[in-house]
Amino acid sequence: QSFIDRFSASAAKAKQAQSRVKRLAKMAGTEAVRAERELVIEFAQPARLPFSLIRLNHVDAGYGDNAVILKDVAFGLEAGDRIGLLGVNGAGKSTLVKTLVGDLDPIHGDRSCHPDVRIGYFAQHTVESLKPAQSPIDHLRDLSPDSPMQAFRDFLGKWNFPGDRAFESVDGFSGGERARLALALIAWRQPNVLLLDEPTNHLDLEMREALAEALSLFEGAIVMVSHDRHLIGLVCETYWRVADGVVEPFAGDLDEYAAWLRSRATAQGNRPPKIPETPLPSVAPAKAAEPAKKVNPHKLAQAEARVADLEGKLSVLEAEMADPAVYAGGGGRVAEIGRQQQALREQLAKAEAEWSALYG
Repeated sequence: QSFIDRFSASAAKAKQAQSRVKRLAKMAGTEAVRAERELVIEFAQPARLPFSLIRLNHVDAGYGDNAVILKDVAFGLEAGDRIGLLGVNGAGKSTLVKTLVGDLDPIHGDRSCHPDVRIGYFAQHTVESLKPAQSPIDHLRDLSPDSPMQAFRDFLGKWNFPGDRAFESVDGFSGGERARLALALIAWRQPNVLLLDEPTNHLDLEMREALAEALSLFEGAIVMVSHDRHLIGLVCETYWRVADGVVEPFAGDLDEYAAWLRSRATAQGNRPPKIPETPLPSVAPAKAAEPAKKVNPHKLAQAEARVADLEGKLSVLEAEMADPAVYAGGGGRVAEIGRQQQALREQLAKAEAEWSALYG
């Protein structure tokens, strides 16, 4: 047994080292950008990192025998893994993440988890579960009642809640601030596994870049769902495709996944796939790619204008979400903005696919 333990530890270290080399290669050339950015966050290195972390064995996942979303899933998460989940709307990416977390019990099959695993789970409900009228300090005190106040203040300062801001109620926080606090609370727990479902929603550009760097330097394992191509491309090293109730490794990158979607649309009679739950820009095409041809400059200008218009509308909504006043009056406007953002993201995914098809 001691030999097995030593071998497992060595395997974990070897995989971590290979993973770190790949991440550093991806980050090469971004030093100037990082130097200009004031916000720098981090996820502490795990105190323990077992080799085999979470495993699903022949799992049917979903919401009961009459609502099985994924069938016969065989998925193993090991130290050093950095996995991006790809799939269209309703395919079951979030269902898979919830099953890995343990929020959903397998309908059939088994989920096993190493006793030393510490999961950091981020999803939209994570932000919504922040306690009303409580401050960031209050939230940390609930997690660690015996920790000194200065430790709380130092930690929150690194996450851009300096000084009195750490004592202010979350009720007045913008969507981006709430999301940043939710991520900070995850980091405080020092997880060795991060399961992230759309972690960049509501975050501004600086925070997105800071999060990408922090995740790239994190030594634990990561499973991520995200429409942010820059983030998922920088952080993730392998991809799993979730489609038609099947979860399987995808031997390719995001561009190859886009090509797979286009070929699938062609095979289905030129019908586009459903819009992603959290659309990957320029991934979900509205029509099959045409053979290579000379780009029509008029159509290209129209397509670029359409993409720019949709991006502008999304920017306006994101700016509104950054205003604490929008959360007054029961949050009705927040829900409306969320619906508008989802609709615009779907339109943007379609517009970018049509723009990309012009070059096909």
